[in-house]
Amino acid sequence: MANQQQRVPNLQELDEKEAYCFLTEVFFADLSPEAVYQANHPDEYVMEMPQSGEAVRGRENMRKFQEAYPGGAPSIRLRRVLVRDGLWVAEVVNDYGGGRVFDVAMILELKDGKIWRDRRYYGEPFEAPEWRARWVERVEF
Repeated sequence: MANQQQRVPNLQELDEKEAYCFLTEVFFADLSPEAVYQANHPDEYVMEMPQSGEAVRGRENMRKFQEAYPGGAPSIRLRRVLVRDGLWVAEVVNDYGGGRVFDVAMILELKDGKIWRDRRYYGEPFEAPEWRARWVERVEF
């Protein structure tokens, strides 16, 4: 555990490049419940998923939630992260396998150098309507 603690810096001191590296290398690459545990606030952590009406309160509950995930944790790819005054906004892609891929907006609020509130908004892909094709361009993310 001491080794994991050394890998988790004071998150409020990170700039966008450092936050991107942290999320990519420590938080998402191995999605280690221990690394996530160390990044979360010891007293006040909560992860909210408004679309399903769920909240995971406490970093110990979050660790157990991750460890119990059926079939292992999804793969997560970070597109970008914005850092502003104790607030990180991350655009990620969660791949749960079997064609279940979601775009996710994460709003991470920091306190005492840790994540104390983690709010995740999941968006399902949809087909663009034909009527607007002449005003938009197709892009792949």
